[in-house]
Amino acid sequence: MKEPQNRESLEELPVDIFGYIFHPASPRFVGQSGKDTLSLLASTAKEKAGVFVNAQLETISVFQKQFGLTHAQLHGDESPDFCLRVRQLSLQIIKVFRVIEVSDLSVVHDYIDTADYFLFDTRSIEPGGTGKKFDWKILDAYRLEVPFFLSGGIGPEDAGAILKINHPSLWGLDLNSGFEIRPGMKDPQKLKYFLDQLEP
Repeated sequence: MKEPQNRESLEELPVDIFGYIFHPASPRFVGQSGKDTLSLLASTAKEKAGVFVNAQLETISVFQKQFGLTHAQLHGDESPDFCLRVRQLSLQIIKVFRVIEVSDLSVVHDYIDTADYFLFDTRSIEPGGTGKKFDWKILDAYRLEVPFFLSGGIGPEDAGAILKINHPSLWGLDLNSGFEIRPGMKDPQKLKYFLDQLEP
């Protein structure tokens, strides 16, 4: 989320967590402070995930206190020890792993005790999403109980394929570029159409 009015238009949808990117290199960067950012994150309607890439612990702490973050989504090379230290700020940890083959899942074992959730996205050179899918069948090799988010190029047309995924640890979906009008601006109609298809 990047604009207050867009956030307000989505608050009635069955979405659990809104994400706010605090990585300056991202086109979805929400800024450091100021009236617009305070307005953007003023809502208490949803839980709030701050998205960080190799940020300092102090930086994460400042944003948590200023904006009432509930989750830290860590997209960089953060170590298990660093994740634990962020967790001690009373934030739930979503640790991101970029995958494209089964062997990419091996590193998650080091984070079992320091992350609340994993997020599997398509492998890329730079941090952040690619807007492309990886082969979701890779997830059959994931046998841990830590719940995970599925990410990577999910769009409105993917509801049927997602409903066919029968994995006990699949907790949620990370919905981003496939539902955007422009970076940081979500299309409410696309999101509603997609979420309606997931209704039982």
